[in-house]
Amino acid sequence: MVNVGEKYTLKAEKLINGGMAIARAENFPVFIEKACPDDLLEIMITKVNKSYAFGQILKIIKPSEHRIKPVCYLHNVCGGCGLQHIEYHEQLRQKQNIVRETIKKITGEDIDVYPVKYPENIFHYRHKVQYPVSQTKVSKRIIAGYFKKGTHEAINIKCCPVQPEITDEITEFIREKAVELNISGYNEKKHKGLLRHINFRISAYSGEVLLTFVLNTENVPQNVRELSQLLYKKYKIKGITANFNTQKTNVITGNINETIIGNDSVTEVINGIKYNISGSSFFQINPESAEIIFNTAKEMIKQNVGNPDILDAYSGVSAFGLQMHDIANEILCVEENLSATNDAKKNIELNNVKNCRVINGKAFEIFEKLTKENKKFDVVLLDPPRKGCGKEALDRVINLTKKCIVYVSCNPSSLASDIKYLHENSFRTKYIQPVDMFCHTPHIECVTLIERI
Repeated sequence: MVNVGEKYTLKAEKLINGGMAIARAENFPVFIEKACPDDLLEIMITKVNKSYAFGQILKIIKPSEHRIKPVCYLHNVCGGCGLQHIEYHEQLRQKQNIVRETIKKITGEDIDVYPVKYPENIFHYRHKVQYPVSQTKVSKRIIAGYFKKGTHEAINIKCCPVQPEITDEITEFIREKAVELNISGYNEKKHKGLLRHINFRISAYSGEVLLTFVLNTENVPQNVRELSQLLYKKYKIKGITANFNTQKTNVITGNINETIIGNDSVTEVINGIKYNISGSSFFQINPESAEIIFNTAKEMIKQNVGNPDILDAYSGVSAFGLQMHDIANEILCVEENLSATNDAKKNIELNNVKNCRVINGKAFEIFEKLTKENKKFDVVLLDPPRKGCGKEALDRVINLTKKCIVYVSCNPSSLASDIKYLHENSFRTKYIQPVDMFCHTPHIECVTLIERI
């Protein structure tokens, strides 16, 4: 048994779900932050649980052949992306293994997990940015950037290599002008200060920028309007909106938005399909990887079902539904968020798609309603939140599905749990295709084909 404070020389074996590496001290699992597989490390035990411990790197005795110098100078501090110290193709290999082992551990089955597909651009890919804002006590400087890992302390990020460069320029301008205009940063502990978050949505297709100020107030103050005018004139900004969030909460945005200047959405184009995306709607942050995911899901359907009726659940702005319109008979999209539903309706009209419609409501409730109406769909396309679908929703999905489920997941653990339940109810998984949406981070997306037996 290991103890806190003890030092060991260990070799990192592999990455686990979440991005830490695992090593073994006296055959006891030790999880180590910022380690690279095959590193030989001197570590100190910092925490011990019943079946595993945590260790901190004191010295890299012999670096792995896969260890490289991070591109970002804040890599060791920032919680934004944590794998830049690992050569990229080794990241992909580790992610494939994480998915395979997670699925095996939870389901008890060996399911085919294909090599990870990845985008051409592995930097400057993040087209949605949400920066928490704070302010220093003495100098009153505005701090805007990601939190330090495991904290709510924001780092002032001047240059982020995974985001479009325009975000760095605009954020720096906001920092300077906010002080001049007496716009205060938010103090989370005291629940005081005006500017809580700076949110960006950038179109990879056109370069258009939608900027949202999340405000700790119920209206737009004059100084924020002045800042908006300055930004609108200086940069290629499609529109600037305000989101009002006066709640003492970790939730980033509130429910009410107001357009300050310009438009309240940007247009993204993927595979010829146009999407109007507002600041509060969900859309994939990496359009290039999103295209890979759309094409993967579409190919799964084409190879297994001809001219299907499709239920697109957790559909957001109907991103998947619209991509499938040319291979489907009818598509029904279900989305809980009203803003996303409204965007979806606009997108369906914008693309002149006639066989796709959207319903606003909670997925489980809509599933239940469709079940009572004896509705059946050849394909159910699931893209649930990180926690997965859960048994109650899956019970309805099972009844609604005639041929197959295409499951898009951002969490291998919840995917595995849902797969296990589906396997217990007359389905089997044909294969899992991971896709790297969040390059240089521990996150991994999966597109899974699950067939009715």
